[in-house]
Parts: sequence; structure tokens; C-alpha cells
Amino acid sequence: MSQATFDDDDLFGEAADEMREEVEEHLDAARAQLPEPDEVWETDADNVLGVLNGLKSALDVGDAAEELRQAKKSYVVGERADAFDGDDDLGAEIDEVAALVEDLEDAAENVGDLTGTVPQIRGALQEVEATADGGRDAPDDAENDAEDDADEE
Repeated sequence: MSQATFDDDDLFGEAADEMREEVEEHLDAARAQLPEPDEVWETDADNVLGVLNGLKSALDVGDAAEELRQAKKSYVVGERADAFDGDDDLGAEIDEVAALVEDLEDAAENVGDLTGTVPQIRGALQEVEATADGGRDAPDDAENDAEDDADEE
């Protein structure tokens, strides 16, 4: 039967290794949830609204934000316990993924705004076009009405 060691330093080292693995697993899971580059770039939509809707879907980060949150929680606990021996690489990786998730969420919000705005702009332009077409006819009609009124006098 092997004798387990219960030395505080050994246990702390094991816990630190497990914590690092946990952070890396959550970080890998967050990266896996990010959209593929081609999903964000390529489209087969027939119009701008289709492109925007496709882009908004492609920018969805899924559970990446939650996985990143879990990675950060474990990292903060480990960092405060000095479990990572000043290893800044893991913190930098978390920051890099966090910045990318934030950029994707911001872009999705902007695309969402455009998805609502573009149809309104199109509708307003259609109204202006209809008014302009009607407006060109209106003076002729007004002139004809004025001539008809003058003929009746």
C-alpha cells in the first residue's frame, strides 16, 4: 500500500496544477465556442438584410463568455493564492480571448442596430421616391385643375 503524502507544499502544488488545468480547460472551451473566421466573412445572402442577419448569427459567441468567466474565476483564485508562480502567460491568454469576445459582442450589437435600421431607411427611401414620383405629377395635375377652373369661368 502506497503512503500518500499530506505535506502542505505537495498538496498546494497539486491544487495549483489542477487549478491551472481547470483554467486551461475553460479557456479552450471558450475558444471552441467562438465563430469560425469564414462564418463571419462569407455569405450567400441575396440582400443586405440577409447579409446582416447572417452576420449577426455568425457573430454569436455562444457559451464562450460563460466559459471565459469560469476560466477567470479559477485564475483569480489561483493568482491570489500565488498558485501560478508569476505565470503571466495564462492571464494574457485570458485577456486576449476576453477582448475578442467583447469585440464580437460589440459587433453583433452594431449589426443588430443595422438590422433594425436598414429596413426603416429602405422604407423611408421608398416613401420619398413615391412622393417624388407623385410630386412630379402633382404640379401638372394642379395646372390642369387650374386651367379647368379657368375654362369654367
